[in-house]
Amino acid sequence: MPRTGVPGARGPAARDGGYVTAEAAVALPVLALFALMLIWGLMAASAQLQCVDAARAGARAAARSEPEADAMAAARSAAPDGARVELWREGDLVRVRVRTNAAGPGPLAVNLRGEAAALAEDAVGADDAMGGGGAGGADGTAREAVP
Repeated sequence: MPRTGVPGARGPAARDGGYVTAEAAVALPVLALFALMLIWGLMAASAQLQCVDAARAGARAAARSEPEADAMAAARSAAPDGARVELWREGDLVRVRVRTNAAGPGPLAVNLRGEAAALAEDAVGADDAMGGGGAGGADGTAREAVP
């Protein structure tokens, strides 16, 4: 009986000897590419979360009536490197948008952004904020507006 797995042997095992090498030659690059795609996806998700966190930090700072430069600095400190930060006010709301690009080749270089809004503290308690009823009395006591 011929021994299988030995060079020059005959039988089914001898014919399958080269397929393992060919399968490994195809599978290893595919696995490496898959691992790189997973790493890129995690990095892009992390950058997206940083954009949202930075927008929230900037909106909170601006809503506390901190100077615009300080609010922008708060947003930039939490934002990914190279991110663009925008701050503007719409009525009683302060809005902050943080934009950046996720690193990647060709179509993988996607645009990421985070946006947050906060009610400005100087708007809280204003007479027009509650339909003329106001949130605070002249003597500093709190009042509740009843419709």
